[in-house]
Formats: sequence, C-alpha cells, structure tokens
Amino acid sequence: MPLATTVNGERRRGLVEPRRTLADFLREDCGLTGTHLGCEHGVCGACTVLLDGQAVRSCLLLAVQAEGAEVTTVEGLSPDDGSLSPVQSAFREEHGLQCGFCTPGFIVSVTAFLRDNPNPSRVEIVEALSGNLCRCTGYQGIIRAVERAAGSA
Repeated sequence: MPLATTVNGERRRGLVEPRRTLADFLREDCGLTGTHLGCEHGVCGACTVLLDGQAVRSCLLLAVQAEGAEVTTVEGLSPDDGSLSPVQSAFREEHGLQCGFCTPGFIVSVTAFLRDNPNPSRVEIVEALSGNLCRCTGYQGIIRAVERAAGSA
C-alpha cells in the first residue's frame, strides 16, 4: 500500500505491506531504532511515538494508519543543534534510566504529558507514568526526572 507521512519533519513516501506496524516501519524502513519493541502488545510503552502530537503505541498501529500524519520519534525530540531536550536532560541528571531499553518510550510519553500538563503533582506524574514499564530503575529517578523537567519548562 502507498504511504506518505512525515517523520521527524522529513517527508516519507513509499510502499508498505498492509500489515506492517508503524514500529517496524520506523525501525526498518526509516532506520529510527530509538523506537523500541518490547511486549508488542501495547503494554510496556517502549514503542511510544507521537502521532499528530498524541502519544501512541507504534506496535499497535499499522504504518498505513500514519498516512498524512506527523510522526515524532525520540530522535525527533532533540533540538537541531544536537543538544538534549529538557526531558532528556532531566532523565540524565536524575538517573532516570539504567539499561535504557524503556527510556525512549518514557521520554516521548513524558514530553507529551508535560506539554499538556506543565505543572503536574507527584500523583499526576505517577499516574502518567503508569503506561510505561521499567524493569531496572524502581521509578524514583524517573519520577524525579519528570519533576525536574516540569520545573525547567
């Protein structure tokens, strides 16, 4: 099927298999391997990307569902000068990552969350993070990172 979409500001056109997931399209066709595949059931959040600004699980969407849409991956969140976004910096400064596998999904999810709720309470942060799983950190550094990023926004 034909697909025309914008990924991280770059127009992409091509043909995709009708059953190809958005995650596989991003990783294999676009070479954007920051979108990680964990559970492939929409539970872990490692594959989270922004689709027209909304955080979505790219393992649950077909690539053709992104037709005409704007897709932003974790690679597209960094400023053009190569520096880190406020959320990425906060994760580094607060040790909100360990093995790093879940980190891209958290970064994308938190970016969308803070855009919509720039001054969240700790309860709101914990609720927002409930859609992403981490097996390494114990979440305390991640919560602190969200609090730090909210303070810098």
